[in-house]
Amino acid sequence: MNMPTTMVDDATSAASPANLASLTAVLSKNPNDPQAYNMRGSVLGQSGRYQDALADFDKAIQIDPNYAQAYANRGLAYRQTGKLDQALADYDRALQIDPAYAVAYVGRGMAYRDKGELLRALQDFNKAVQIRPDNAQAYYNRGLLYQSQRQYQFAIDDFSTAIGLSQQQAEPFIARGLTYLAVGDLKAAAGDLDDAVELEPENVQAWTSRGLAYERMNDKEKAAGSYARALALRQGYQAAADGFRRVGGEPGRTYTTFN
Repeated sequence: MNMPTTMVDDATSAASPANLASLTAVLSKNPNDPQAYNMRGSVLGQSGRYQDALADFDKAIQIDPNYAQAYANRGLAYRQTGKLDQALADYDRALQIDPAYAVAYVGRGMAYRDKGELLRALQDFNKAVQIRPDNAQAYYNRGLLYQSQRQYQFAIDDFSTAIGLSQQQAEPFIARGLTYLAVGDLKAAAGDLDDAVELEPENVQAWTSRGLAYERMNDKEKAAGSYARALALRQGYQAAADGFRRVGGEPGRTYTTFN
């Protein structure tokens, strides 16, 4: 089971596609407002419109060449489109402008992790935690790095800290639950994954991971029900389909997912 690799940044969660029209209206009146371009680029990026987002970040940087947040946001767009060297260059520039910019350290760490440069990634996550001990993303991403290296207790500790700082997101619960599975603590794993699906009932990975936990506990009813919920959300999802088959799931049957 793969771990989730992203977690929404609380600072940017206010940016939604619903804001796009109003931001465009602001720019029509203030065509040299770098903050408006940066914000619209964030909205476009969260909507998956990466090329449009990059154009807005380019414009923000053209207007204000020392706009650290625009470099970091463009770095994120580059990372999400697989352009890791360009992402790293943008994060480097953001950190030259603002050496205490924790979000840029997290972003650069993720880019380094994507490139397999794990020591550099760890150093950046450590730096982000040092600068901003309240940054849930930094702990979450460092936890993922520890988990990938089978340093499970370090991972659990970091996921626990991330959960304490940001309790309304499923990803750290999923990640900690899967780490508990890896160390054989099935009850703790199931508890985390129960919390994950309650927080985000539309999260396919949360339901699939919960199915795996209850499968390991030999609770085929809850396992099949969890896998079925995942398949209802994403038809044909292979990990859920395989799990549903392993536990003898019957298509069309209604399962009890909670007691």
